[in-house]
Amino acid sequence: MIKADSLTKRYKDTLAVDGLTFTVQPGVVTGFLGPNGAGKSTTMRMILGLDAPTSGTVTVNGKRFAEHHRPLAEVGALLEARAVHTGRSARNHLLAMAATAGIGVRRVDEVIGMVGLGDVAGRRAGAFSLGMGQRLGIASALLADPQTLILDEPVNGLDPDGVRWIRNLLKGLADEGRTVFLSSHLMSEMALTADHVILVGKGRLLRDQSMADFVAAASSDVVRVRSPQAAQLADLLASAEVTVRNIAEHTLEVQGLTSDGIGMTAAGAGIPLWELATQAASLEEAYMALTEDSIDFRSALEHTRDAA
Repeated sequence: MIKADSLTKRYKDTLAVDGLTFTVQPGVVTGFLGPNGAGKSTTMRMILGLDAPTSGTVTVNGKRFAEHHRPLAEVGALLEARAVHTGRSARNHLLAMAATAGIGVRRVDEVIGMVGLGDVAGRRAGAFSLGMGQRLGIASALLADPQTLILDEPVNGLDPDGVRWIRNLLKGLADEGRTVFLSSHLMSEMALTADHVILVGKGRLLRDQSMADFVAAASSDVVRVRSPQAAQLADLLASAEVTVRNIAEHTLEVQGLTSDGIGMTAAGAGIPLWELATQAASLEEAYMALTEDSIDFRSALEHTRDAA
């Protein structure tokens, strides 16, 4: 479990993290979302003791990271996959890590196999592709079989098979009761992997809720209806409280009525329906709606489009 209480970090005139309070529970994959500059990396660094909070506290399994006698067995982290000695082989990199933590050679070979680097374990890490470097970083995080994993953009550079592998790995670790804290800008993958969402913007907590509730809260009450008698149905549905838009041939968007209400009206009038579906927001749409005011970096094209 990771617990932050009023966690704050200031760099001179910049408030990078502003009073964050949250708990990352074991047994679920928790997604850590936010725009560039939102304070995600700084928060992760404070969890790992790489940066000291200006105020507030953050603990892992009840203690500050530095207070654990075997910190690698408590927390496995991937913040920068390229943080390796480029002249060492992948296996020697892991052996060096293992020697500092009293981990045997058998475990080194085990994690090499887990991440799919068996055929290239003897090659210099500096010659690895981005995806291979990610796999080595994940192997480093898994080396001491930790109870908590903190991963920043773990699918960066992985091919589709690798992305599916890391997704299944993280879900499996969470199912074992471990704490999995995952940061990524790849919304489509986060939607498939994370069970819970912690969203930050400009250093502040914006949301802390289940993935299902997070997406549902951003979904509108628009219902899509397709019918060969769409025009007749539109006349029956339209009122001061109900908005009906004809968006294509035989297709309506209805706001102000539930799908049940629309279905009952159509049935009562003997109007057949080809489609009746409430339009749910995607994770990306929910994310964009909630972070619109927290984006620090925009292109000139985006400013021009917003002004129009």
